[in-house]
Amino acid sequence: MKKLIALFLCLCLMAGIMPVMAESAASHEITGNEFSFYFDSDDTGMKVKLWFVDGANDLPYMDAKDFFGLYGDFCGTQRKQVSFSMKAEGPVVTVTRSTTDPEAKDNGATMVIDFDADTIDFPDYNLFCYRKYAVSLVDMVTLDTMNDAGEPALVEKVNTGAFMRYGKELVLNLKDYSIDLIQQDGLYLIPLQTLSDFLMPNTDLGGFYFNGQCLILSMDVSQCGDLYYSAPAGERSKALTEYGYNELCLMLDNFYGLKDAHQIENFAQLFHDTGMEDALKDRNTKVADAAVYRLISDFISDGHTKWHAFSYLAGPYEITARDATREKIFEHRERQKEARAKAFPEGIPGYQEIGNTAYITFDNFYDTAGMSPDDYYDAEKRAALTDSDIFALIIKAHEQINRKNSPIENVVLDLSANTGGKDNVAVFVISWFLGEAAVSTLDTMTGAMCTTVYRADVNLDRKFDEKDTVADKNLICLISPCSFSNGNFVPCMFKESGKVTLLGRTSAGGSCSVLNASTAWGTSFQISCPLRVSFLKNGSFYDLDRGAEPDAVLASPAKYYDRQALTEYINSLY
Repeated sequence: MKKLIALFLCLCLMAGIMPVMAESAASHEITGNEFSFYFDSDDTGMKVKLWFVDGANDLPYMDAKDFFGLYGDFCGTQRKQVSFSMKAEGPVVTVTRSTTDPEAKDNGATMVIDFDADTIDFPDYNLFCYRKYAVSLVDMVTLDTMNDAGEPALVEKVNTGAFMRYGKELVLNLKDYSIDLIQQDGLYLIPLQTLSDFLMPNTDLGGFYFNGQCLILSMDVSQCGDLYYSAPAGERSKALTEYGYNELCLMLDNFYGLKDAHQIENFAQLFHDTGMEDALKDRNTKVADAAVYRLISDFISDGHTKWHAFSYLAGPYEITARDATREKIFEHRERQKEARAKAFPEGIPGYQEIGNTAYITFDNFYDTAGMSPDDYYDAEKRAALTDSDIFALIIKAHEQINRKNSPIENVVLDLSANTGGKDNVAVFVISWFLGEAAVSTLDTMTGAMCTTVYRADVNLDRKFDEKDTVADKNLICLISPCSFSNGNFVPCMFKESGKVTLLGRTSAGGSCSVLNASTAWGTSFQISCPLRVSFLKNGSFYDLDRGAEPDAVLASPAKYYDRQALTEYINSLY
Protein backbone atom coordinates (compact mmCIF):
# COMPACT_ATOMS: atom_id res chain seq x y z
CA MET A 1 0.00 0.00 0.00
CA LYS A 2 2.80 2.44 0.86
CA LYS A 3 4.53 1.81 -2.49
CA LEU A 4 1.22 2.29 -4.38
CA ILE A 5 0.70 5.68 -2.69
CA ALA A 6 4.26 6.72 -3.63
CA LEU A 7 3.69 5.65 -7.25
CA PHE A 8 0.40 7.56 -7.35
CA LEU A 9 2.11 10.72 -6.10
CA CYS A 10 4.88 10.36 -8.66
CA LEU A 11 2.42 9.99 -11.56
CA CYS A 12 0.42 12.97 -10.34
CA LEU A 13 3.52 15.17 -10.22
CA MET A 14 4.54 14.10 -13.72
CA ALA A 15 1.10 15.16 -14.95
CA GLY A 16 1.36 18.50 -13.16
CA ILE A 17 -1.30 17.55 -10.65
CA MET A 18 -0.90 18.07 -6.93
CA PRO A 19 -3.31 15.67 -5.22
CA VAL A 20 -5.04 16.58 -2.00
CA MET A 21 -4.90 13.72 0.47
CA ALA A 22 -6.55 13.49 3.85
CA GLU A 23 -4.07 13.64 6.72
CA SER A 24 -5.53 10.46 8.19
CA ALA A 25 -4.35 8.49 5.14
CA ALA A 26 -0.74 9.12 6.04
CA SER A 27 -0.92 9.36 9.81
CA HIS A 28 -2.32 7.58 12.85
CA GLU A 29 -3.80 8.70 16.11
CA ILE A 30 -1.08 7.70 18.59
CA THR A 31 -1.32 7.84 22.36
CA GLY A 32 1.21 6.72 24.98
CA ASN A 33 1.12 5.72 28.61
CA GLU A 34 3.46 4.35 31.25
CA PHE A 35 2.81 1.01 32.92
CA SER A 36 4.37 -0.80 35.87
CA PHE A 37 6.75 -3.56 34.78
CA TYR A 38 6.65 -6.94 36.58
CA PHE A 39 8.94 -9.95 36.38
CA ASP A 40 6.43 -12.73 37.02
CA SER A 41 4.51 -11.34 40.02
CA ASP A 42 7.37 -9.19 41.33
CA ASP A 43 7.22 -5.45 40.72
CA THR A 44 10.56 -4.35 39.27
CA GLY A 45 9.92 -0.76 40.27
CA MET A 46 10.28 0.24 36.62
CA LYS A 47 7.83 1.98 34.33
CA VAL A 48 7.63 1.11 30.63
CA LYS A 49 6.19 3.42 27.99
CA LEU A 50 3.73 1.71 25.65
CA TRP A 51 1.98 3.22 22.64
CA PHE A 52 -1.44 2.61 21.15
CA VAL A 53 -2.60 3.28 17.62
CA ASP A 54 -6.01 4.47 16.40
CA GLY A 55 -7.80 3.77 19.67
CA ALA A 56 -6.88 0.06 20.01
CA ASN A 57 -5.94 0.16 23.69
CA ASP A 58 -5.41 -3.61 23.96
CA LEU A 59 -2.71 -3.68 21.24
CA PRO A 60 0.51 -2.13 22.57
CA TYR A 61 3.54 -0.97 20.58
CA MET A 62 7.00 -0.05 21.83
CA ASP A 63 9.29 2.59 20.44
CA ALA A 64 12.46 0.94 19.16
CA LYS A 65 14.67 3.28 21.21
CA ASP A 66 12.89 2.30 24.43
CA PHE A 67 12.92 -1.40 23.69
CA PHE A 68 16.58 -1.72 22.78
CA GLY A 69 17.49 0.34 25.82
CA LEU A 70 16.02 -2.51 27.90
CA TYR A 71 17.07 -5.40 25.71
CA GLY A 72 20.76 -5.13 26.53
CA ASP A 73 19.96 -5.81 30.20
CA PHE A 74 17.98 -8.91 29.20
CA CYS A 75 20.90 -10.27 27.14
CA GLY A 76 23.91 -9.44 29.28
CA THR A 77 25.56 -10.64 32.48
CA GLN A 78 27.67 -8.94 35.15
CA ARG A 79 30.86 -10.08 33.43
CA LYS A 80 29.64 -9.63 29.86
CA GLN A 81 27.46 -6.59 29.43
CA VAL A 82 25.53 -6.17 26.19
CA SER A 83 24.27 -2.97 24.60
CA PHE A 84 22.45 -2.05 21.40
CA SER A 85 23.02 1.11 19.40
CA MET A 86 20.42 2.40 16.98
CA LYS A 87 20.99 4.40 13.79
CA ALA A 88 18.01 5.81 11.87
CA GLU A 89 18.20 6.84 8.23
CA GLY A 90 14.71 7.89 7.26
CA PRO A 91 12.46 4.84 7.50
CA VAL A 92 15.37 2.42 7.94
CA VAL A 93 16.71 1.68 11.41
CA THR A 94 19.86 -0.36 11.97
CA VAL A 95 20.38 -1.84 15.43
CA THR A 96 23.91 -3.03 16.27
CA ARG A 97 24.85 -5.34 19.13
CA SER A 98 28.06 -4.90 21.10
CA THR A 99 29.50 -6.42 24.27
CA THR A 100 32.27 -5.66 26.72
CA ASP A 101 34.13 -8.69 25.36
CA PRO A 102 36.05 -7.38 22.32
CA GLU A 103 36.52 -10.92 20.97
CA ALA A 104 32.87 -11.92 21.28
CA LYS A 105 31.36 -13.48 18.16
CA ASP A 106 28.22 -11.38 18.54
CA ASN A 107 29.98 -8.01 18.50
CA GLY A 108 28.70 -6.03 15.53
CA ALA A 109 25.71 -8.27 14.76
CA THR A 110 22.89 -6.21 13.26
CA MET A 111 19.15 -6.08 12.80
CA VAL A 112 17.75 -3.84 10.05
CA ILE A 113 14.16 -2.60 10.37
CA ASP A 114 12.54 -0.96 7.34
CA PHE A 115 9.44 0.92 8.49
CA ASP A 116 8.45 1.67 4.89
CA ALA A 117 8.79 -1.85 3.48
CA ASP A 118 7.60 -3.45 6.77
CA THR A 119 10.54 -5.84 6.95
CA ILE A 120 12.90 -6.95 9.70
CA ASP A 121 16.21 -8.31 8.43
CA PHE A 122 18.64 -10.34 10.53
CA PRO A 123 21.85 -10.99 8.55
CA ASP A 124 22.67 -13.48 11.34
CA TYR A 125 19.79 -14.03 13.77
CA ASN A 126 21.76 -16.43 16.02
CA LEU A 127 24.52 -13.86 16.56
CA PHE A 128 22.14 -10.97 17.15
CA CYS A 129 20.22 -13.01 19.74
CA TYR A 130 23.30 -14.71 21.22
CA ARG A 131 22.44 -16.37 24.54
CA LYS A 132 23.94 -15.11 27.80
CA TYR A 133 26.37 -17.91 28.61
CA ALA A 134 26.77 -19.36 25.12
CA VAL A 135 30.05 -20.44 23.56
CA SER A 136 28.53 -21.43 20.22
CA LEU A 137 25.73 -20.20 17.97
CA VAL A 138 23.16 -22.67 19.28
CA ASP A 139 24.50 -23.53 22.72
CA MET A 140 21.64 -25.22 24.59
CA VAL A 141 23.13 -24.95 28.11
CA THR A 142 22.20 -21.80 30.02
CA LEU A 143 24.41 -22.29 33.09
CA ASP A 144 26.99 -19.72 34.08
CA THR A 145 30.23 -21.68 34.02
CA MET A 146 32.11 -19.32 36.37
CA ASN A 147 31.45 -18.00 39.86
CA ASP A 148 31.92 -14.39 40.93
CA ALA A 149 35.57 -15.07 41.79
CA GLY A 150 36.24 -16.27 38.23
CA GLU A 151 36.54 -19.93 39.25
CA PRO A 152 35.01 -22.72 37.14
CA ALA A 153 31.69 -23.97 38.47
CA LEU A 154 29.99 -27.32 37.75
CA VAL A 155 30.05 -27.31 33.93
CA GLU A 156 32.78 -26.47 31.44
CA LYS A 157 31.96 -25.52 27.86
CA VAL A 158 34.62 -26.39 25.33
CA ASN A 159 34.05 -24.59 22.06
CA THR A 160 36.43 -26.70 20.03
CA GLY A 161 35.48 -25.14 16.69
CA ALA A 162 35.35 -28.63 15.21
CA PHE A 163 31.94 -27.98 13.75
CA MET A 164 30.08 -24.70 13.42
CA ARG A 165 27.97 -23.67 10.45
CA TYR A 166 26.43 -20.20 10.39
CA GLY A 167 22.77 -19.80 9.53
CA LYS A 168 21.18 -18.11 6.54
CA GLU A 169 19.86 -14.56 6.57
CA LEU A 170 16.42 -14.27 8.16
CA VAL A 171 14.09 -11.69 6.64
CA LEU A 172 10.66 -11.21 8.17
CA ASN A 173 8.31 -9.83 5.52
CA LEU A 174 5.69 -8.44 7.86
CA LYS A 175 3.68 -7.04 4.94
CA ASP A 176 2.99 -10.64 3.87
CA TYR A 177 1.24 -11.06 7.23
CA SER A 178 -0.52 -7.65 7.11
CA ILE A 179 1.55 -6.39 10.04
CA ASP A 180 2.51 -2.71 9.96
CA LEU A 181 5.51 -0.98 11.44
CA ILE A 182 4.80 2.69 12.19
CA GLN A 183 7.22 5.61 11.81
CA GLN A 184 5.56 8.83 12.89
CA ASP A 185 6.21 11.88 15.06
CA GLY A 186 9.80 10.81 15.71
CA LEU A 187 8.65 7.39 16.94
CA TYR A 188 9.61 4.01 15.50
CA LEU A 189 6.80 1.79 16.72
CA ILE A 190 6.92 -2.02 16.61
CA PRO A 191 4.11 -4.24 17.95
CA LEU A 192 5.13 -5.48 21.39
CA GLN A 193 4.18 -9.06 20.54
CA THR A 194 6.47 -9.09 17.49
CA LEU A 195 9.36 -7.97 19.68
CA SER A 196 8.41 -10.58 22.28
CA ASP A 197 8.15 -13.41 19.74
CA PHE A 198 11.41 -12.83 17.91
CA LEU A 199 13.79 -11.17 20.37
CA MET A 200 12.91 -12.56 23.78
CA PRO A 201 13.21 -16.37 23.31
CA ASN A 202 17.00 -16.45 23.67
CA THR A 203 17.02 -14.36 26.86
CA ASP A 204 15.64 -17.29 28.91
CA LEU A 205 13.36 -14.79 30.68
CA GLY A 206 10.14 -15.52 28.82
CA GLY A 207 7.91 -13.13 26.89
CA PHE A 208 5.76 -10.05 27.44
CA TYR A 209 2.15 -10.11 28.63
CA PHE A 210 0.05 -6.94 28.69
CA ASN A 211 -3.29 -7.00 30.49
CA GLY A 212 -4.28 -3.36 30.08
CA GLN A 213 -3.06 -2.50 33.58
CA CYS A 214 0.59 -3.59 33.68
CA LEU A 215 3.33 -5.26 31.65
CA ILE A 216 4.55 -8.70 32.79
CA LEU A 217 7.66 -10.59 31.70
CA SER A 218 7.15 -14.30 32.33
CA MET A 219 7.95 -17.80 31.06
CA ASP A 220 4.46 -19.00 31.99
CA VAL A 221 1.89 -16.37 32.92
CA SER A 222 -0.22 -18.95 34.77
CA GLN A 223 2.36 -18.50 37.55
CA CYS A 224 1.32 -14.84 37.86
CA GLY A 225 -2.25 -15.70 38.84
CA ASP A 226 -4.03 -12.86 40.58
CA LEU A 227 -1.87 -10.13 39.05
CA TYR A 228 -2.51 -11.18 35.46
CA TYR A 229 -6.21 -11.90 35.86
CA SER A 230 -6.94 -8.80 37.94
CA ALA A 231 -7.80 -6.98 34.70
CA PRO A 232 -11.38 -7.23 33.37
CA ALA A 233 -12.18 -9.93 30.79
CA GLY A 234 -13.91 -9.13 27.51
CA GLU A 235 -13.72 -9.12 23.73
CA ARG A 236 -10.62 -8.29 21.74
CA SER A 237 -10.63 -5.12 19.68
CA LYS A 238 -10.89 -5.53 15.92
CA ALA A 239 -7.26 -4.40 15.55
CA LEU A 240 -5.98 -6.91 18.14
CA THR A 241 -8.06 -9.70 16.60
CA GLU A 242 -6.58 -9.14 13.12
CA TYR A 243 -3.02 -8.54 14.28
CA GLY A 244 -3.15 -11.39 16.81
CA TYR A 245 -4.11 -13.93 14.16
CA ASN A 246 -1.43 -12.72 11.74
CA GLU A 247 1.29 -12.58 14.38
CA LEU A 248 0.44 -16.09 15.58
CA CYS A 249 0.90 -17.34 12.00
CA LEU A 250 4.20 -15.44 11.68
CA MET A 251 5.57 -16.78 14.96
CA LEU A 252 4.59 -20.41 14.34
CA ASP A 253 5.79 -20.35 10.72
CA ASN A 254 9.24 -19.42 11.97
CA PHE A 255 9.51 -20.96 15.42
CA TYR A 256 7.66 -24.26 15.32
CA GLY A 257 10.51 -26.74 14.97
CA LEU A 258 8.57 -29.74 13.61
CA LYS A 259 6.75 -28.19 10.65
CA ASP A 260 8.30 -30.63 8.19
CA ALA A 261 7.47 -33.68 10.30
CA HIS A 262 3.87 -32.49 10.63
CA GLN A 263 3.68 -31.62 6.91
CA ILE A 264 2.74 -28.01 7.66
CA GLU A 265 3.53 -25.69 4.76
CA ASN A 266 2.35 -22.66 6.73
CA PHE A 267 -0.02 -22.18 9.64
CA ALA A 268 -2.53 -19.98 7.84
CA GLN A 269 -3.12 -22.89 5.48
CA LEU A 270 -3.36 -25.31 8.42
CA PHE A 271 -5.91 -23.07 10.17
CA HIS A 272 -7.95 -22.85 6.98
CA ASP A 273 -7.80 -26.59 6.26
CA THR A 274 -8.78 -27.57 9.80
CA GLY A 275 -11.59 -25.06 10.21
CA MET A 276 -9.83 -23.14 12.99
CA GLU A 277 -9.39 -19.88 11.07
CA ASP A 278 -12.82 -18.48 11.92
CA ALA A 279 -12.45 -19.31 15.61
CA LEU A 280 -9.00 -17.71 15.82
CA LYS A 281 -10.41 -14.58 14.16
CA ASP A 282 -13.44 -14.42 16.46
CA ARG A 283 -13.45 -11.37 18.72
CA ASN A 284 -14.77 -13.58 21.53
CA THR A 285 -11.54 -14.34 23.38
CA LYS A 286 -12.79 -17.62 24.83
CA VAL A 287 -13.55 -18.91 21.32
CA ALA A 288 -10.07 -17.93 20.11
CA ASP A 289 -8.35 -19.46 23.14
CA ALA A 290 -10.30 -22.69 22.71
CA ALA A 291 -8.97 -22.83 19.13
CA VAL A 292 -5.38 -22.42 20.36
CA TYR A 293 -6.01 -25.23 22.84
CA ARG A 294 -7.33 -27.41 20.03
CA LEU A 295 -4.30 -26.59 17.88
CA ILE A 296 -2.02 -27.82 20.67
CA SER A 297 -3.94 -30.94 21.64
CA ASP A 298 -5.27 -32.15 18.26
CA PHE A 299 -3.12 -30.88 15.40
CA ILE A 300 0.35 -30.48 16.93
CA SER A 301 0.23 -33.02 19.79
CA ASP A 302 3.99 -33.58 19.82
CA GLY A 303 4.46 -34.08 23.55
CA HIS A 304 6.49 -30.88 24.04
CA THR A 305 3.81 -28.46 22.87
CA LYS A 306 1.69 -27.77 25.92
CA TRP A 307 -1.02 -25.44 27.21
CA HIS A 308 -0.23 -23.01 30.05
CA ALA A 309 -3.00 -20.46 30.53
CA PHE A 310 -5.91 -18.59 28.97
CA SER A 311 -5.71 -14.90 28.11
CA TYR A 312 -6.67 -12.40 30.77
CA LEU A 313 -9.49 -11.38 28.40
CA ALA A 314 -10.90 -14.90 28.62
CA GLY A 315 -10.29 -15.35 32.33
CA PRO A 316 -8.90 -18.45 34.09
CA TYR A 317 -11.69 -20.82 33.10
CA GLU A 318 -11.58 -24.58 32.51
CA ILE A 319 -11.84 -26.43 29.20
CA THR A 320 -12.02 -30.14 28.47
CA ALA A 321 -9.70 -31.44 25.75
CA ARG A 322 -7.32 -34.31 25.09
CA ASP A 323 -3.74 -34.52 23.95
CA ALA A 324 -3.31 -38.04 22.62
CA THR A 325 0.50 -38.01 22.58
CA ARG A 326 0.92 -36.76 26.14
CA GLU A 327 -1.77 -39.16 27.34
CA LYS A 328 0.06 -42.05 25.71
CA ILE A 329 3.33 -41.09 27.40
CA PHE A 330 1.64 -40.66 30.78
CA GLU A 331 -0.18 -43.98 30.37
CA HIS A 332 3.15 -45.75 29.92
CA ARG A 333 4.58 -43.83 32.87
CA GLU A 334 1.73 -45.01 35.12
CA ARG A 335 2.39 -48.62 34.10
CA GLN A 336 6.04 -48.18 35.02
CA LYS A 337 5.22 -46.51 38.34
CA GLU A 338 2.64 -49.14 39.30
CA ALA A 339 5.20 -51.91 38.76
CA ARG A 340 7.82 -49.88 40.62
CA ALA A 341 5.52 -49.28 43.59
CA LYS A 342 5.00 -53.03 43.98
CA ALA A 343 8.75 -53.61 44.06
CA PHE A 344 9.46 -50.53 46.22
CA PRO A 345 6.34 -49.89 48.36
CA GLU A 346 8.16 -47.26 50.45
CA GLY A 347 9.46 -45.46 47.36
CA ILE A 348 12.43 -46.15 45.14
CA PRO A 349 15.74 -44.69 46.39
CA GLY A 350 17.63 -42.24 44.22
CA TYR A 351 20.79 -44.28 44.83
CA GLN A 352 20.85 -48.01 45.52
CA GLU A 353 23.51 -50.72 45.45
CA ILE A 354 22.80 -54.37 44.62
CA GLY A 355 26.06 -56.28 44.93
CA ASN A 356 28.49 -54.87 42.40
CA THR A 357 25.88 -52.69 40.70
CA ALA A 358 24.83 -49.11 41.49
CA TYR A 359 21.36 -47.91 40.43
CA ILE A 360 20.63 -44.20 40.05
CA THR A 361 16.94 -43.41 39.52
CA PHE A 362 15.15 -40.14 38.79
CA ASP A 363 12.02 -39.26 36.85
CA ASN A 364 12.90 -35.70 35.75
CA PHE A 365 16.06 -33.77 34.96
CA TYR A 366 15.50 -31.06 37.56
CA ASP A 367 17.63 -29.01 39.91
CA THR A 368 16.55 -26.78 42.81
CA ALA A 369 15.15 -23.32 42.16
CA GLY A 370 17.44 -20.62 43.48
CA MET A 371 20.60 -22.76 43.52
CA SER A 372 23.45 -21.35 41.46
CA PRO A 373 26.13 -23.68 40.02
CA ASP A 374 28.55 -22.42 42.67
CA ASP A 375 26.13 -23.29 45.50
CA TYR A 376 26.76 -27.02 44.96
CA TYR A 377 30.31 -26.53 46.24
CA ASP A 378 28.85 -25.63 49.65
CA ALA A 379 28.54 -28.94 51.55
CA GLU A 380 25.92 -27.55 53.94
CA LYS A 381 23.68 -26.32 51.13
CA ARG A 382 24.15 -29.56 49.21
CA ALA A 383 23.27 -31.69 52.24
CA ALA A 384 19.94 -29.89 52.54
CA LEU A 385 18.89 -30.97 49.05
CA THR A 386 16.78 -34.04 48.29
CA ASP A 387 17.37 -36.58 45.54
CA SER A 388 14.94 -34.62 43.36
CA ASP A 389 17.89 -32.28 42.71
CA ILE A 390 19.73 -34.30 40.07
CA PHE A 391 22.98 -32.34 40.30
CA ALA A 392 23.15 -33.23 44.01
CA LEU A 393 22.06 -36.84 43.38
CA ILE A 394 24.79 -37.43 40.78
CA ILE A 395 27.42 -35.82 43.02
CA LYS A 396 26.37 -38.09 45.89
CA ALA A 397 26.30 -41.18 43.65
CA HIS A 398 29.76 -40.39 42.33
CA GLU A 399 31.14 -40.18 45.87
CA GLN A 400 29.61 -43.55 46.76
CA ILE A 401 30.73 -45.32 43.60
CA ASN A 402 34.31 -44.09 44.02
CA ARG A 403 34.66 -44.52 47.78
CA LYS A 404 37.56 -46.53 49.12
CA ASN A 405 37.15 -50.29 48.56
CA SER A 406 34.02 -49.71 46.51
CA PRO A 407 32.57 -52.94 45.03
CA ILE A 408 30.86 -51.13 42.15
CA GLU A 409 31.61 -52.42 38.66
CA ASN A 410 28.30 -51.63 36.93
CA VAL A 411 26.51 -48.26 36.95
CA VAL A 412 22.85 -48.24 35.90
CA LEU A 413 20.97 -45.05 35.10
CA ASP A 414 17.25 -45.77 35.44
CA LEU A 415 15.28 -43.45 33.12
CA SER A 416 12.35 -45.86 32.81
CA ALA A 417 9.84 -43.29 34.13
CA ASN A 418 11.72 -40.13 33.12
CA THR A 419 9.69 -37.64 31.08
CA GLY A 420 12.39 -35.00 30.64
CA GLY A 421 13.44 -31.71 32.20
CA LYS A 422 16.27 -29.22 31.93
CA ASP A 423 18.99 -29.33 29.27
CA ASN A 424 21.57 -28.13 31.81
CA VAL A 425 21.01 -31.20 33.99
CA ALA A 426 20.89 -33.62 31.06
CA VAL A 427 24.28 -32.45 29.80
CA PHE A 428 25.75 -32.83 33.30
CA VAL A 429 24.52 -36.45 33.46
CA ILE A 430 25.87 -37.30 29.99
CA SER A 431 29.25 -35.80 30.88
CA TRP A 432 29.35 -37.88 34.07
CA PHE A 433 28.69 -41.10 32.17
CA LEU A 434 30.86 -40.50 29.11
CA GLY A 435 33.52 -38.06 30.27
CA GLU A 436 32.16 -35.33 28.02
CA ALA A 437 28.97 -34.50 26.16
CA ALA A 438 29.41 -33.54 22.52
CA VAL A 439 25.98 -32.12 21.69
CA SER A 440 25.04 -31.31 18.11
CA THR A 441 22.22 -28.80 17.64
CA LEU A 442 20.44 -27.60 14.49
CA ASP A 443 18.40 -24.39 14.31
CA THR A 444 15.63 -25.32 11.86
CA MET A 445 14.70 -21.63 11.40
CA THR A 446 18.12 -20.33 10.32
CA GLY A 447 19.99 -23.52 9.40
CA ALA A 448 22.78 -22.83 11.91
CA MET A 449 24.48 -26.05 13.06
CA CYS A 450 26.94 -26.50 15.92
CA THR A 451 28.56 -29.20 17.99
CA THR A 452 29.38 -27.97 21.49
CA VAL A 453 31.36 -30.01 24.01
CA TYR A 454 30.57 -29.97 27.73
CA ARG A 455 32.36 -31.45 30.75
CA ALA A 456 31.18 -31.75 34.35
CA ASP A 457 33.00 -31.16 37.63
CA VAL A 458 31.27 -34.00 39.49
CA ASN A 459 33.85 -34.41 42.27
CA LEU A 460 33.78 -30.64 42.95
CA ASP A 461 37.53 -30.02 42.76
CA ARG A 462 37.02 -27.29 40.13
CA LYS A 463 38.87 -29.39 37.59
CA PHE A 464 37.44 -31.22 34.60
CA ASP A 465 39.25 -34.52 34.21
CA GLU A 466 38.98 -38.32 34.36
CA LYS A 467 38.10 -38.14 38.07
CA ASP A 468 34.71 -36.65 37.18
CA THR A 469 33.35 -39.62 35.25
CA VAL A 470 32.33 -43.26 35.67
CA ALA A 471 33.35 -44.04 32.08
CA ASP A 472 35.68 -46.80 33.34
CA LYS A 473 32.68 -48.80 34.66
CA ASN A 474 30.19 -50.99 32.82
CA LEU A 475 27.48 -48.51 31.89
CA ILE A 476 23.81 -49.36 31.50
CA CYS A 477 20.71 -47.20 30.92
CA LEU A 478 17.10 -48.34 31.41
CA ILE A 479 14.56 -46.82 29.00
CA SER A 480 10.85 -47.27 28.31
CA PRO A 481 8.09 -45.85 26.08
CA CYS A 482 7.67 -42.92 28.49
CA SER A 483 11.35 -41.89 28.41
CA PHE A 484 10.63 -38.58 26.69
CA SER A 485 12.40 -35.31 25.86
CA ASN A 486 15.68 -35.32 27.82
CA GLY A 487 14.67 -38.78 29.02
CA ASN A 488 15.08 -39.64 25.32
CA PHE A 489 17.99 -37.32 24.46
CA VAL A 490 20.30 -38.81 27.10
CA PRO A 491 19.90 -42.48 25.98
CA CYS A 492 20.18 -41.38 22.33
CA MET A 493 23.56 -39.83 23.17
CA PHE A 494 24.51 -43.02 25.00
CA LYS A 495 23.46 -45.11 21.98
CA GLU A 496 25.52 -42.98 19.60
CA SER A 497 28.60 -43.26 21.86
CA GLY A 498 28.66 -47.07 21.68
CA LYS A 499 29.78 -47.11 25.34
CA VAL A 500 26.46 -47.69 27.12
CA THR A 501 24.14 -50.70 27.00
CA LEU A 502 20.47 -49.75 26.69
CA LEU A 503 17.92 -52.08 28.27
CA GLY A 504 14.13 -51.85 28.08
CA ARG A 505 11.94 -50.66 25.23
CA THR A 506 12.29 -47.88 22.63
CA SER A 507 12.18 -44.41 24.20
CA ALA A 508 9.44 -41.91 23.40
CA GLY A 509 11.32 -39.32 21.32
CA GLY A 510 11.17 -35.54 21.62
CA SER A 511 14.11 -33.92 19.84
CA CYS A 512 13.36 -30.19 20.02
CA SER A 513 13.90 -27.91 22.97
CA VAL A 514 10.91 -26.10 24.45
CA LEU A 515 9.98 -22.50 23.65
CA ASN A 516 7.60 -20.66 25.96
CA ALA A 517 5.24 -18.74 23.69
CA SER A 518 2.11 -16.57 23.75
CA THR A 519 -0.48 -14.92 21.55
CA ALA A 520 -0.80 -11.16 21.17
CA TRP A 521 -4.00 -11.31 23.23
CA GLY A 522 -2.21 -13.07 26.10
CA THR A 523 -2.68 -16.82 25.76
CA SER A 524 0.25 -18.72 27.30
CA PHE A 525 1.64 -22.03 25.98
CA GLN A 526 4.83 -23.76 24.89
CA ILE A 527 5.93 -25.32 21.61
CA SER A 528 8.75 -27.39 20.17
CA CYS A 529 11.20 -24.69 19.13
CA PRO A 530 13.67 -24.55 16.21
CA LEU A 531 16.59 -25.81 18.35
CA ARG A 532 16.65 -29.50 17.46
CA VAL A 533 19.10 -31.65 19.37
CA SER A 534 20.72 -34.26 17.13
CA PHE A 535 23.52 -36.76 17.18
CA LEU A 536 26.43 -36.55 14.80
CA LYS A 537 27.33 -39.70 12.88
CA ASN A 538 29.54 -39.94 9.81
CA GLY A 539 29.49 -36.16 9.54
CA SER A 540 25.69 -35.88 9.44
CA PHE A 541 23.13 -34.62 11.96
CA TYR A 542 20.40 -37.15 12.77
CA ASP A 543 17.06 -36.40 14.45
CA LEU A 544 16.32 -38.00 17.83
CA ASP A 545 12.53 -37.82 17.55
CA ARG A 546 12.03 -41.51 16.82
CA GLY A 547 13.66 -42.54 20.08
CA ALA A 548 16.51 -44.86 21.04
CA GLU A 549 16.16 -48.59 20.48
CA PRO A 550 17.36 -50.83 23.32
CA ASP A 551 20.19 -53.33 22.92
CA ALA A 552 18.06 -55.85 24.81
CA VAL A 553 14.33 -55.81 25.54
CA LEU A 554 12.71 -55.86 28.97
CA ALA A 555 9.28 -57.11 28.00
CA SER A 556 7.28 -56.03 31.06
CA PRO A 557 7.53 -53.10 33.51
CA ALA A 558 8.06 -55.50 36.41
CA LYS A 559 11.39 -56.67 34.94
CA TYR A 560 12.84 -53.15 35.34
CA TYR A 561 12.45 -53.29 39.12
CA ASP A 562 13.39 -56.86 40.04
CA ARG A 563 16.86 -55.56 40.66
CA GLN A 564 18.32 -58.78 41.99
CA ALA A 565 17.44 -60.59 38.76
CA LEU A 566 18.42 -57.55 36.69
CA THR A 567 21.82 -57.38 38.36
CA GLU A 568 22.44 -61.03 37.59
CA TYR A 569 21.46 -60.43 33.95
CA ILE A 570 23.75 -57.39 33.68
CA ASN A 571 26.67 -59.38 35.08
CA SER A 572 26.05 -62.05 32.43
CA LEU A 573 26.61 -59.41 29.73
CA TYR A 574 30.17 -58.55 30.84
